[in-house]
Amino acid sequence: MLLPWWSKMKQATKKDVFQLFSEKVRDHKDLVSRWAVLQETRVEYFRGKDFVSFMKNHPELKEILESNRNLDAEDIADILLQKNLLVRCDRVVKTVRPGKKKLSTWPAHLEIFPEQVFSENDAFFAWTFVKQRPLWQTLLSFIWPVLTLAICLFPVYPHRCKLLILYCCVGVLLLILSLLLLRATIFGAAWIILGKRVWFFPNILAEEATLRELFRFWPKKDEEERPKWTARLFYAIVAMLVILLLRHHAPNEADRARYQKRMYNIIDDVLEWSPSLALTSMMEKQTVFNATENNNVSNESNVTLQLENVTSADETESSEESDQYENDNIR
Repeated sequence: MLLPWWSKMKQATKKDVFQLFSEKVRDHKDLVSRWAVLQETRVEYFRGKDFVSFMKNHPELKEILESNRNLDAEDIADILLQKNLLVRCDRVVKTVRPGKKKLSTWPAHLEIFPEQVFSENDAFFAWTFVKQRPLWQTLLSFIWPVLTLAICLFPVYPHRCKLLILYCCVGVLLLILSLLLLRATIFGAAWIILGKRVWFFPNILAEEATLRELFRFWPKKDEEERPKWTARLFYAIVAMLVILLLRHHAPNEADRARYQKRMYNIIDDVLEWSPSLALTSMMEKQTVFNATENNNVSNESNVTLQLENVTSADETESSEESDQYENDNIR
C-alpha cells in the first residue's frame, strides 16, 4: 500500500533525531561550555566529563532519540561525531606556562584531534552546526538600522533630547570607569594582603566572551603560583608612596572651590545652550559688527574730507604764492 504524497514529504522534511537532540543539549543551561578559536573560527565547546555527568543528571533528554533512548552517553557522543554534529578537539598549548602549576581548564585556542572518538580524559568537543537564532537576536537585527539612522540624525534633535542623551552617556562612562577602578583596587588589595589574584567581573575587558560570561560577578579560582612576599612588600611600598604623593599635592580648599566654580560655569554654558540663544547671540554680534563698521566708515569719510580740505587749502596757498611771484617778476 502506497503512502500519500504528503506523508512522504513529511518524512523527507522530518529532522534527524540526533540533530534535535544536539540542539536541545546545546541550548540547555546545565551543560557547561565555553567559546574558543578553532582554526580561525570561533566555536562553542564542552568537556567530555561534563557531557557524561550532564546526561546522568538529565536522562529525560534521551526520549528525543526515540528508539536509541537506551544508549549510553559515550555511544550517543560517538554517533554525534559520526554525523559531524560534534568534532573532537585538543588544546594547542600542551605545556604548562611559566608561573602556573597546571594547564588551563578551558583553553582559548583549540585544534582538531586526529582520532574522532569520545573520551572523558582531557577531551574537548565543539559543536559544528550553527545555533538557532533566538527571537531577541532577530528583533535586534531590525533595530540596529533604526538605531544607526537615529545616531545620524542626532544634530537635528531637540535641545532636551540632546541633554538627556548627554546625561545618559556621561552616566554610563562614569559607571564603567568606577567599576574598573573598583575592581583594580580590590585586586591590588587582595594581591598585597592575601597574596591571591581576585578579579571581580573577570571578563569585562575580554574580546571573546558571551554576554553571560561578560557579566559574571564571582571570580574564578586562582590557579597561578602564589606571589613572593618581597614583590608584595615592594608594591605595597610603591602604593603607599603614591598615596602620600597625591595627598601632598592635593589642592587646598580655596583652589578646589575656584576650580569647581570654573567647571560648573563651563558645564552650565554647555547645558544651557539652545539654538534660540545661539541665534540671538549671533544677531547681537552681527548688530555690533554693523555698528562698528558704520562708525569706521564715518570716521574714514571724515578723515578723507579733512584731508581733501587740507589739500585744497595747500593748493590755494601755492597758487597765490605763484601769482605773487609772477607779479613781482613783471614789476
